[in-house]
Amino acid sequence: MKEKVFQIAVLAALGVAMNPAWASAAQLRGVRVAAGPTGTQVTLDLSAATSEKLFTLDRPDRAVVDLRSTRMANNLRLPLGVGAVAGFRIGTQPGGTLRFVMQLKSASSVHSAWMPGSEGRQLVITLADGAATPAVATSVAPAAAAPVANARTASARVDSEFDSVPRVVRAAHAPVDSDRDVIVAVDAGHGGQDPGAIGHGGTREKDVTLAIARALAERINGEPGMRAVLTRNRDEFLVLRDRIRRARLARADMFISIHADSIANREVSGASVYVLSEHGATNEAARWLADRENAADLMGGVKLDDKDKQLASVLLDLSQSANISSSMVAARQVLGSLDVVGQVRKSQVQQAGFVVLKSPDIPSMLVETAYISNPQEELNLRNTRHQTALADAIFNGLHNYFESYPPVGTRFAQARRSTVATVLATSATRTP
Repeated sequence: MKEKVFQIAVLAALGVAMNPAWASAAQLRGVRVAAGPTGTQVTLDLSAATSEKLFTLDRPDRAVVDLRSTRMANNLRLPLGVGAVAGFRIGTQPGGTLRFVMQLKSASSVHSAWMPGSEGRQLVITLADGAATPAVATSVAPAAAAPVANARTASARVDSEFDSVPRVVRAAHAPVDSDRDVIVAVDAGHGGQDPGAIGHGGTREKDVTLAIARALAERINGEPGMRAVLTRNRDEFLVLRDRIRRARLARADMFISIHADSIANREVSGASVYVLSEHGATNEAARWLADRENAADLMGGVKLDDKDKQLASVLLDLSQSANISSSMVAARQVLGSLDVVGQVRKSQVQQAGFVVLKSPDIPSMLVETAYISNPQEELNLRNTRHQTALADAIFNGLHNYFESYPPVGTRFAQARRSTVATVLATSATRTP
């Protein structure tokens, strides 16, 4: 009898592999948590993307993610609570749904986004209390090595409290009458096996761009109404179009790529800023229209794949023209701010066909912060204080742009409407 029970237990443990429905399921392979000054980020590493349902519960406060057709890896270990999260629990629901629970220290705003992973996909969940700006989607602060608990033990603690009525979670890009944050995608150039330019002192472009990008993201996240998303927050290689894709997944309002220039003449110095050229936009339009999946929709919700070729081309041209115009205005603001920090190599915004600038619906710019081939500028780029000064200058330019041209539905748009209303009211009282 004992042997029979043991056999049943073994078969139950192996049931995942024997059940065809589970064989094709996504697998939750890892859970990471990082706390920063503006919020907490929880990253779920999965073998593949799946449909998810995110909601919050109260009494006590929890954030819950239901992952359909998902199973838990046998060696999965859950971290202990960090930041806004007091702890984690996990369990299975009918129909092969995996329920992942974050026990919160207090009520928090929550949103999620799918991101590419090194081996599969990542579901990134950001949490912040009602008074705080949500955390950066790719954490600026390195994740602390949090203690872990066995997920199998944790799963036993899942109970029936999920019968509570869920609260609706606000989307990252909320409706027009909301006060959502402006989202800035900050791209650190190069990375991994691509070191970028290397100065005569051995300074690698990929290292200084990541340092400046992190400083810029931290500066952005410290400003109410703004939130940063890093395309990379470690030394990893990304193909150029993956950088654009990550920005689009985060539904960024602005994309800014950080670089350090290089040239044979070691005396050349100064910063420069680039936006997409018309020729580069034309080439990209042809690519989008030829790729039906890529042409599925623009950020404004305009779908291209259900339009005839001529209409789709016109819509895309309009989007790109407006995008280049917005990029140029924002780039001028950033270039003017950089002029305060040090020498500017080119006093006008330049245009080129850089691949990372080719999103047709996100205003984008590429900043060459300095010449790493110049000995003095190489030393500056390695200096933390100078890196911060560059990040502050770029931030000031972006902030000035968003104050003048706020995206719809943002706190900047609300503030501008209030300012205009105040000016009009003041003007009316002064009219004889």
